[in-house]
Amino acid sequence: MSPPDAELDDVVRAAGGVVWRPAADGVEVLVVHRPKYDDWSLPKGKLHEGESDEDAARREVEEETGLRCTLVRELPSISYNDRQGRAKVVRYWEMRPEGGSFTPTDEVDEVRWMPPDQLSRLLSYDRDRDVVAALKK
Repeated sequence: MSPPDAELDDVVRAAGGVVWRPAADGVEVLVVHRPKYDDWSLPKGKLHEGESDEDAARREVEEETGLRCTLVRELPSISYNDRQGRAKVVRYWEMRPEGGSFTPTDEVDEVRWMPPDQLSRLLSYDRDRDVVAALKK
């Protein structure tokens, strides 16, 4: 059996955000399209060494969406096995945009603002739907 710290070292840590803005009929949530995987998901990414989860969430959201955001509150984390079979934990925050604009890249080629109740048809992963649902609570 491995020592507990070794098990934690094997977990891929990531952070991201559920970015929202006011809209005519409530709010809209921002989702990203990643051409490498041809999926729609919430903006997120892996932590850099020594980086806090909060700083990683802000950095990743800005890198993927071009938006500088303020953290509002932490949302539920998700855990799953990544494409290489490694355990992955993603911490999410509710975020409000403060400025910036989207420019397509190789990593994210499109973003969409959508009402939360319409996201279930677009999002590629159930785990992302669960995080968006927590926004309403």
